Amino acid sequence: MLMRLDPDRLADAALRLLAALTTLAFASFTLILFAGTWMARAETVCTGDDLLAIMERDDPAAYARLLDASAATVNGEAMLWQIEAPGGAVSHLYGTMHVTDPRIFELDAKASAAFDVSETLVIETTDILDPAAIMATMAEHPELMMFTDATTLSSLLEEADRERIEAAMNERGLSLGAVDKMKPWMIAAMATLPTCELARKSAGAEILDVALATRAKAAGIEIEGLETTAEQLGAMAALPLDFHMRALVETIALGETIDDVIETMVVIHARGEPGLFWPFFQAALPGDASDGIAIAGFEQSVIVDRNRTMTERMQPLLDAGGAFVAIGALHLPGEDGVVALLQEAGYSATPLPSGD
Repeated sequence: MLMRLDPDRLADAALRLLAALTTLAFASFTLILFAGTWMARAETVCTGDDLLAIMERDDPAAYARLLDASAATVNGEAMLWQIEAPGGAVSHLYGTMHVTDPRIFELDAKASAAFDVSETLVIETTDILDPAAIMATMAEHPELMMFTDATTLSSLLEEADRERIEAAMNERGLSLGAVDKMKPWMIAAMATLPTCELARKSAGAEILDVALATRAKAAGIEIEGLETTAEQLGAMAALPLDFHMRALVETIALGETIDDVIETMVVIHARGEPGLFWPFFQAALPGDASDGIAIAGFEQSVIVDRNRTMTERMQPLLDAGGAFVAIGALHLPGEDGVVALLQEAGYSATPLPSGD
C-alpha cells in the first residue's frame, strides 16, 4: 500500500531508501560474486506490483501531483538524449538499470537505432565484463567490501534485526555466516534484488550493461568505461558505517515491498521518464527524519561526485563522436545530473522521448 508522507519528511525518506536502492548500481558486483549460490528453484518471473498504477487508481490527486513533480524535474523527460559536442560531433546518452528484466535490456526503437550507428559503447565500468577484475579489486582493496578487523555484521545488529537479515539471506540461498564479514551496503544490495532477478541471473541472463557489451562486441563496436571497480565501491565505502547500518535495517524492514519498488522502477524506465524516480520515492516510501549530515554525504559521494567524474571522463569520447553512453538512469536528471553538467560544459543535449 502506498503511504503518504509529511512534506517536511519527503527528502529524507527518499534519500534514506535511495541509500539502499543505489546499491542497484553495484548489484552487478554481488551477482558476479555470488551467481553460483542463488537458489535455482526461485521463480524467474517477478511478482511485484506497479505502485504507480495503484496510486493512479486509488489516489488520482496524489498521482497528478507526482506527475507534476516529474515534469518540473530538470532534464527528466527522456532516457535517451542526443549529445552534440561543441565541435559538432554527435553521440547519444542513455539511462539504464543494472538488472536483467527483459523490459530493460530490450532497447526501444530509438535507442536501438542510436546504438546501431555508434562506434563506441561507453558504460560505467568495463570491470563488470571481467569477474577476475572484480576479484582482483577485492584482493587489493578488501576494506571496500569487507570488515578487515574483528568486526562482523552480526556484532552490529540487534537480535530482531539480525533475525530478519538472516531470513532474507536464507531466501537467497545464503547463510548469515557466509556474509557476516561483508559491509552492510553489500548485504543491502543482495536484499534489494528480488529473488526473480537473482534466479534469472543464475540461469544465465545478462544485466543491460553486459547485454549491450555483448551486442557491441558482435558488431565490432569498441567498449570504454568511465569508472573503476575500486572507485565505485569506494563511493559507498566512504560513507559512515552507522548510515549504512540504518539503510540495511530499513531495506530489510520493507520486506516484499522492495519487489514492488523495483517493479515500479522498471515501469518508470519503460515509460522513459527518469524525472519520475525521485517523486515516486518521495510519495511511496516510509521513513523518519534522518541525520542530515549523513544524507548529504551520501548524495554527494554516490550521486553528485560520480556524476561529475563520469561527465568529465566521457567528454573526450563525446568530442570524437559516435559514442553510445549507457549509465544508470538516476544519474541523468536534476540540476547536478549528467545532462545538466554536459550542458554547462558547452554540449547540446536534445531529449529523444520514447514513443514520439
